Amino acid sequence: MELAAGFEPTTRDGWRALAVEVLRKSGIEAGSPEEALSSDTYDGPAVAPLYDVDDLPGDPGLPGVSPYVRGSRAVSGWDVRQRHAVPDPEAVLADLESGVTSLWLVVGDGAIPVGALETVLADVYLDLAPVVLEAGGLARPAAEQLFRLAAARGVAISGNLGASGAVGAELALRCVAEFAGLRAVTVDATPYHDAGGSDAEELGCSLARGVAELRALTGAGLSVEQALGQIEFRYAATADQFATVAKLRAARRLWARVAEACGAAAHGAQRQHAVTSSAMMTARDPWVNMLRTTVACFAAGVGGAEAVTVQPFDACLGLPDAFSRRIARNTQSLLLEESGVGRVIDPAGGSWYVERRTADLAERAWAWFQEIEAAGGADAAAGLVSDRIAATRGRRAGDIAHRRFPITGVSEFPNLGEKPLRRTPPRAASASPSASGLAWEAHAAPGEAPSGEGGLPKVRYAEEFEALRDLADAQPERPKVFLATIGPVAAHTARAAFAANLFQAGGLATETAGPGADPEQIATAFAVSGTTVACLCSSDKLYAQHAAAVAAALRKAGARKVWLAGKGQYDGVDATLHAGCDALRVLRTAFDDLEVTR
Repeated sequence: MELAAGFEPTTRDGWRALAVEVLRKSGIEAGSPEEALSSDTYDGPAVAPLYDVDDLPGDPGLPGVSPYVRGSRAVSGWDVRQRHAVPDPEAVLADLESGVTSLWLVVGDGAIPVGALETVLADVYLDLAPVVLEAGGLARPAAEQLFRLAAARGVAISGNLGASGAVGAELALRCVAEFAGLRAVTVDATPYHDAGGSDAEELGCSLARGVAELRALTGAGLSVEQALGQIEFRYAATADQFATVAKLRAARRLWARVAEACGAAAHGAQRQHAVTSSAMMTARDPWVNMLRTTVACFAAGVGGAEAVTVQPFDACLGLPDAFSRRIARNTQSLLLEESGVGRVIDPAGGSWYVERRTADLAERAWAWFQEIEAAGGADAAAGLVSDRIAATRGRRAGDIAHRRFPITGVSEFPNLGEKPLRRTPPRAASASPSASGLAWEAHAAPGEAPSGEGGLPKVRYAEEFEALRDLADAQPERPKVFLATIGPVAAHTARAAFAANLFQAGGLATETAGPGADPEQIATAFAVSGTTVACLCSSDKLYAQHAAAVAAALRKAGARKVWLAGKGQYDGVDATLHAGCDALRVLRTAFDDLEVTR
């Protein structure tokens, strides 16, 4: 039986003809529907509205076989890895007893002291639970402490020592000789993501770092095959699920190409650890972070990461509590055990869209990697990397300000009535041992982001809006904008809701005039509101009839600034706000006009 029997075959040209007709009825004229409906990415290749078999870039291979696009292993599932940055043995055991399968321990000043590793791991079966260290400049003593614990218990250990450079090479020699299941080196690409870089920039920088580590390892005496086996890569997973899936698949293809160029194609399977993005996390309406991390975890699993860390939803507020840690680990348990995401190898494989996006991303990342190598490698090209990521960060910041990059609960659909969630501040540290930017480390105020790897800043996308919310909350009385609604409810509701959403994204309260078009009645309601900023809200037709008169009445009643929701010029109106406007500029201007104390 053919399910499509009786239906005319479809073609891309047929779809184009139908799409052009719909666009024309919507008042959109474009050279092609692809041009009108495609969306840009920060890496260049646009996301098309339609993909078909002609978009397939070629055979992606099989799971566990070079070029490893479909997975580094021919098995499903992933390692549930949770991060601990305080010496809390009870929290560690609670994780391991409730679904976590490996530990990621931050060691150093302000985190877990080297000497406290023995206490933290006292009741942990080291032969069953892999341990991943993040110790920065303390990598050697932290590794030695782990070696001593393993020797004292007479057990084999696995995981990663989280080292790099010369120390990583030194420890790798010992791992190869004494600890078959232990890796020594982590190539952490999350600082590039946390600095605002794009997916291709994160991938290209990770390749450059990985190649630098290969040179250090082989220079210390390891074979290329042994060196490849000592490296693990860490990437950020975001709520853009298809971008994350494509990034992880592209990363494996790229590393396989590096291994092939080194003459070790059979050993080019990249070991991946995906961490839910700290840049996407919000301090406002933090409960939404549960949704973001769920999507990111799903994407990491579908993308084929061998290990996944879900960041607790309250991570950027301070130290996560027991509830948030439980939700973080249960997110993974639900996806693995209830949803069955881990039962299928590369479920996105064969998707015309995913395969094309994977190939496009790999191509852009490889070109960026070659540019870094041509500039002398990861260290020598630090300035180039910083400038390139800064440019991307600037483009993203513009999209956030104009709300083309919406942040639910912050720039869109804010809840002014939410009660702030309080968490214990992290322990002070003279210098963080981490370059990962995960948010339960000390977090800087907006505009004062601490430096990560190579002097890169650490940013959160919501910071600028949240800074305005904090400023509004700090006032003796919440600043307010009056919405001068003109005409019946049906005429003004859409634009009044839009204006209220925009102003509330900065923490400004809004009060409406209600239905009616009498300028004096609207001005009286404005005077009673006690504010000095107003925004006209209605239809274009009613603006033409009443905007100038209402604006004049508002001025007479003491309005310092009169906005209009929509587009067009009217007597007495100072400025407009509309879909796609610079919301941050509007809010900052409103704060100045309201004389908000900074």
